Amino acid sequence: MPGTRTPSQDAATDVISWAAFSCVLVPVVLLWYGSSLAGAAGTALGLAAVTAVCRILLRQSERGAARLREEEEAPRRGRRQRGGTGGHRSGRHSGGDTPVT
Repeated sequence: MPGTRTPSQDAATDVISWAAFSCVLVPVVLLWYGSSLAGAAGTALGLAAVTAVCRILLRQSERGAARLREEEEAPRRGRRQRGGTGGHRSGRHSGGDTPVT
């Protein structure tokens, strides 16, 4: 379902929310303690840039994990996963077609 979220998606959303909150809180605290407006604005821009990059990396990681999960759940069809009911079974054949010498 597109509307359901996994615990890892909730955790990533929480991390991004707290990071965005800190992008606002840190400059306010800097201004409160007497830092310049330009310094506080620069800090806010820097934190916003780091938050944006972290958000991109988290989403990319989530997509990779989802893709890996789908690959693990999909049935594999390969040479080693075939059943034994084919024409290429190994082992000795016992039967009447072999000439005895």
